[in-house]
Amino acid sequence: MTGAGGMLGGAVAAHLHAAGHRVRAHDLAVAGPVADDTVIGDLRSGAGLDRLVAGVDAVVHAAAIPAPVHDDVFDNNVSSTYRLLEAAGTAGVSRIVFVSSLSAVGLAWSRRGAAPLRLPLTEDHPYVGDDPYGLSKLAGELVTATVSNRWGSPAVSLRFPFIGTGDRLRHHLAHVHEELSRDRGGLWAWIDTRDAAAAVAAALTRPLEGHTVLHVAAADTTAPVPTAELLARYHPAAALTADLPGFTVPVATDRCRDLLAFAPAHGWR
Repeated sequence: MTGAGGMLGGAVAAHLHAAGHRVRAHDLAVAGPVADDTVIGDLRSGAGLDRLVAGVDAVVHAAAIPAPVHDDVFDNNVSSTYRLLEAAGTAGVSRIVFVSSLSAVGLAWSRRGAAPLRLPLTEDHPYVGDDPYGLSKLAGELVTATVSNRWGSPAVSLRFPFIGTGDRLRHHLAHVHEELSRDRGGLWAWIDTRDAAAAVAAALTRPLEGHTVLHVAAADTTAPVPTAELLARYHPAAALTADLPGFTVPVATDRCRDLLAFAPAHGWR
């Protein structure tokens, strides 16, 4: 579990440990409170990667700079993903889960206000972005697919929206409710941290072949107004390919439900 010192990585490590799995936790400086084994280091250096992946059944890669806030966000995120997953494939790891993001479509951090072409947003929507973070996540998915093709390891790229629970979620909701346009690029999508961890666990254990990209999100939006009103106001040019009644999130999650038998258990309303 890389990125085990982060919010999602720590939650995933704890969830897997509680389910009876042995967890080898990795991070740059601290690897979280719950692990059977801990490895500290920089994935970009390549040093110690053989040790990191030796004897493991699966790799969950969550380590990343989580926003376009550093000049090296693209290099960091992509080079670390390639080095880690290539080592995992070489070692014969039998399952890879890459923690991607809805930002891989290019909406969330767009400086020019990129808009979706059609909604609900599906996994085959073309990239429309202009930011290095979203591009790094899209490239990470391609790395994951390449490693899966090369070494035959089944792999899943999970595209998450905003992740949070407790105070983090309450702060985010207050921020969005104060000005709805703030979540325009995120399509007002979100998921509870506990559900995100459960989705990773499902991606590790369900029978799958090849590489699959899946959208993971709660069923409803972060907004206090109906989805149809949001889209008419902020994404009027997007073609609607399905009904979005009430507060339905405009992100397609049926592929995740069907392949992982996963449905979020937590809501905020």
